[in-house]
Amino acid sequence: MFATALGSVSASSFLSQIASIGASYAPSTSTSFSLVLPRPLSQSSSGVLHTLSPPPESVRRARVLVNLQQTFLRNQNCFIRCRNWAGRFIGLSKNPSTKAAVITAASSAASVCIGPALEVQEIRERSNKWQWNQYSINYFVSHYQPQQQPQSSSSPVVLLVHGFGASIPHWRRNISTLSQYSTVYAIDLLGFGASDKPAGFAYTMETWAELVIDFVDQIIKKPTVLVGNSVGSLACVIAASDSSRNLVRGLVLLNCAGGMNNKAIVDDWRIKLLLPLLWLVDFLLNQRIIASALFKRVKKRDSLRNILSSVYGNKESVDEDLIDIIVEPANDEGALDAFVSIVTGPPGPSPVELMPKLSVPVLILWGDKDPFTPLDGPVGKYFRKLSMEVPNVSLFVLKGVGHCPHDDRPELVHEKLLPWLAQLPAL
Repeated sequence: MFATALGSVSASSFLSQIASIGASYAPSTSTSFSLVLPRPLSQSSSGVLHTLSPPPESVRRARVLVNLQQTFLRNQNCFIRCRNWAGRFIGLSKNPSTKAAVITAASSAASVCIGPALEVQEIRERSNKWQWNQYSINYFVSHYQPQQQPQSSSSPVVLLVHGFGASIPHWRRNISTLSQYSTVYAIDLLGFGASDKPAGFAYTMETWAELVIDFVDQIIKKPTVLVGNSVGSLACVIAASDSSRNLVRGLVLLNCAGGMNNKAIVDDWRIKLLLPLLWLVDFLLNQRIIASALFKRVKKRDSLRNILSSVYGNKESVDEDLIDIIVEPANDEGALDAFVSIVTGPPGPSPVELMPKLSVPVLILWGDKDPFTPLDGPVGKYFRKLSMEVPNVSLFVLKGVGHCPHDDRPELVHEKLLPWLAQLPAL
């Protein structure tokens, strides 16, 4: 993370979809839905849907009172725009198939049972080791702990994949909440956290994707929803693109990166302006003495605090625990090699190339205050357009949120993520 600083729908079917959503996920704040539907449906200003029919004598008007506080989904050929009474934009998606697993809904923190943040030390003490190839990989599991309702047999297992410079504890504000609805795994990618950091290793996005899909295959052993942040999102996209293994049930992308480093975004004018500087950084980082001095400077607590404050919308989330989460693994042997390899290495496959291959449900959450992967940049623009064109993809823009939404404003992420998980098609 810190290294990026360098560089036709019937009324009955509509109601049935609403009824399929658990009451525990009903939002407590009023939400309005403006629907553009193909005939024979129209919508009145009072939130009543009317069927349009031929001559009046043969008409049987059906009035459907729609509870605007329910989450809902699956309409044919419609655009769904959600916004609360305060006028905040929530999301936009196009759903041309009744089978598409797309949700555009809002809820409030009061409708979600929020679990306490886990202590960093507790996460470290409860973590496990898995031998992947010749490397030791650190992972954490929090088994389903019901608070409100029994877990359905089809409830998805979730795997959390961190971004660059982070590790499992970066999900400390999410694990307890998510584990009230499903079993949650989290993993330290090779080169980060308490996983091995082999000297001289050439890190690639493909390596991390292989690690993720092998973990699902060997440890979780069932189709899993992959939730990633930044480069962790991209690793999940690459893993899901391997359709031959059928191990990915869904994808959740939190401010997805365009590549392992910023050299991937060559069509962004901001990157074009910085390319000479990025090349210079690459050259300098390949000089061991310079790389070591620069790495020591970057991982100082004050430097990290400044960098993190620039990428978090909620500055209160930049606490001492967050600094520790990044600093401690950065002091491990092999951390410098990982830093240099990732910043100077090939950016890897682009999500623009991979997303058209995916048929699984995809939820995209994007903080609009992200300076690393801005919403108006090529990657952000691509995902916004994709969510309006492809039936299996939905996008929510999180206002005032930075590059790491799950840690920046976890309650906003949970509001969108939990209902989406609840309506995933059964296996």
